[in-house]
Amino acid sequence: WLVFDNMHHQWLLLAACFWVIFMFMVASKFITLTFKDPDGYSAKQEPLILTAVTKVEEVHVPEEEHWPEEFQPTGKAFSGNLIRQPLVHMERLELLRNVCRDTALRNLSHTAVSKFVLDRIFVCDKHKILFCQTPKVGNTQWKKVLIVLNGAFSSIEEIPENIVHDHEKNGLPRLSSFSDSEIKKRLSLYFKFFIVRDPFERLISAFKDKFVHNPRFEPWYRHEIAPGIIRKYRKNRTETKGLQFEDFVRYLGDPNHRWLDVQFGDHIIHWVTYVELCAPCEITYSVIGHHETLEDDAPYILKAAGIDHLVSYPTIPPGITVYNKTKVERYFSGISKRDIRRLYARFEGDFKLFGYREPDFLLN
Repeated sequence: WLVFDNMHHQWLLLAACFWVIFMFMVASKFITLTFKDPDGYSAKQEPLILTAVTKVEEVHVPEEEHWPEEFQPTGKAFSGNLIRQPLVHMERLELLRNVCRDTALRNLSHTAVSKFVLDRIFVCDKHKILFCQTPKVGNTQWKKVLIVLNGAFSSIEEIPENIVHDHEKNGLPRLSSFSDSEIKKRLSLYFKFFIVRDPFERLISAFKDKFVHNPRFEPWYRHEIAPGIIRKYRKNRTETKGLQFEDFVRYLGDPNHRWLDVQFGDHIIHWVTYVELCAPCEITYSVIGHHETLEDDAPYILKAAGIDHLVSYPTIPPGITVYNKTKVERYFSGISKRDIRRLYARFEGDFKLFGYREPDFLLN
């Protein structure tokens, strides 16, 4: 009886183990199915609008095996489900999709996938990567990475600085240069990413670069755009000094800013919202990097795209990506609360989509 009793307990223990394993497999399968479809978090996807005159139609992605070989997805991000990503990247994508579903923010979070957006997205067909450019967030280095991957140069060190932004010589095609059907295939199957930064700190960077330092090869910012903003938004017309940050903020926060934007053309890309640049609620991005955590995000993006063995992100100088709260507060210290609130109202979508806190000086 003692032997029989021991065997009985062993069989019960074995059965319990099998039951636990079975339940774990079911749970894992459920989690995989839940996270596998990136659109699962959001409401119905907005129609893809390629140009103002293109017929609007729903994006339909057939099974992957129906695509020609050159459009088959690549990169480690496609080889497994999203649960394998570091938690921070999962949380960023989940936050993005939740905010995209918020109807109260729809006007600030949604935009058409127009030619303006497609012009911002650079293509690496060889490794099936799309990169949306968000100026003043260290994009020059990412463009160098893609230039090397596309084969124009063998290493980042060999790329002349004047070539990086010369899109006729750097070997970086824009997504807008393809046909509608080719655009849809790439948007559906390629690894897609972009980088964001605290929205107000990015505006300060744009102001300093374009209107204070003003590179000699971009004279139009100081001689054409700055005077246009001053004429419209400077309160004290007797002031003769150059564009001040207060003028810049008043222009950006004006609900009727678009009439000037049209005159300025594509130069506005340095300060328009991430929503207007990359359409994050319409395009399902694979990864969203943050400038403040670029030291960790850059290696992760290269690995997720399956290119970490081919190229490295250039060395990041110490402290350059750290959010400078003191600098931001100093720039906004002389700006009226009314103008700051109007500015925040325009960029609220960027703050909420990407998890940036409303500035303390706006809450006080």
